[in-house]
Amino acid sequence: MRVTAETKAVTRQRILDSAQQLFAARGFEATTTRDIAQTAEIAVGTLFNYFPTKEAIVECLVGEATTTAHVEFARRSEKAAPLEDSSLEEELFAFVAAGLRKMKPLRKYLVPLLETTLCPMARTSDRGEAESLRITHLEHVRQLVVAQGLADAFSPVAIQLYWTLYTGVLAFWANDKSPKQEDTLALVDDSLNMFVGWLRDQAKTNSPRKP
Repeated sequence: MRVTAETKAVTRQRILDSAQQLFAARGFEATTTRDIAQTAEIAVGTLFNYFPTKEAIVECLVGEATTTAHVEFARRSEKAAPLEDSSLEEELFAFVAAGLRKMKPLRKYLVPLLETTLCPMARTSDRGEAESLRITHLEHVRQLVVAQGLADAFSPVAIQLYWTLYTGVLAFWANDKSPKQEDTLALVDDSLNMFVGWLRDQAKTNSPRKP
């Protein structure tokens, strides 16, 4: 019997919903792929046709959450005042905070990704779907940087520095016990101020000197 694209989409979503439900109730480590398959009412082998590992499921959940955050941020930016009315620090803070809000239901089981596929030291071949997440996130950051006239400073070194800071924020946030994760927001603010300050210094260094 041929499985239609619609049936595949429904099954895939059922797996994601079941996994998120179980991760929230039992924790990531205590949940097995068999548990997820049973809750989704499919065979374990069928689950593996969609996701080879639990980590791959989390990657997909995080990817969907961040994609939604990126779209909503872009829409708000279009309706808001022009970008030049806001500093790069403010724009980046709003962008990162939007992503954290959407990922909040996933916060407690984000650690496995931070230790593997989202880690700055991970090889591209090991990142899987997380690589697409990384590229999309960095492209949004690049657009914000370009809009502020700092395109020349957004070098490979700057990209690596930003991603290291960002994943550090995620690692802190995953274990932040402060009320409403207020300590994380303070860390985001400080980290982005430091990054943008460094970026501006690089722009000055790279700008041609007048004779």
